[in-house]
Amino acid sequence: MELFQHTCPGLVGQIEKGELDTAETRAILEDALLPMLEKNIDTVVLGCTHYPFVIPLIEEIVGKNVRVIDPAPAVARQVERLLEAKGLRNRAGGDGQVSFYTSGQAAAFESMLSKLLGEKGNVSAALWESDLSIVVS
Repeated sequence: MELFQHTCPGLVGQIEKGELDTAETRAILEDALLPMLEKNIDTVVLGCTHYPFVIPLIEEIVGKNVRVIDPAPAVARQVERLLEAKGLRNRAGGDGQVSFYTSGQAAAFESMLSKLLGEKGNVSAALWESDLSIVVS
């Protein structure tokens, strides 16, 4: 088995601007994916929380014979298991709420919520202080 890696410089910025299907976004993805396609890849595994927003474009570029794996559902299931284990999981029918946090600019993310997630809400900034500490403003 051979593994290839590409960080797709500029892609996160495009996604954060809401440019999910522009020529520039396509060029970034093609720069990463076309050389891999020439080596007959069969799977693309996404390694960034931003990348699921461009899955349709990735699938368009790689075609139907290449599987695209988004690890986000597995991460969400693990979060659910951890919440359940600590007795913090909200039960169906309860009054749950969704909070949004970003390590980027809160106002910029808030303006993109509707386009990226189909949601509306307030966004708070979260800054890492250490491996065990986050400051929310």
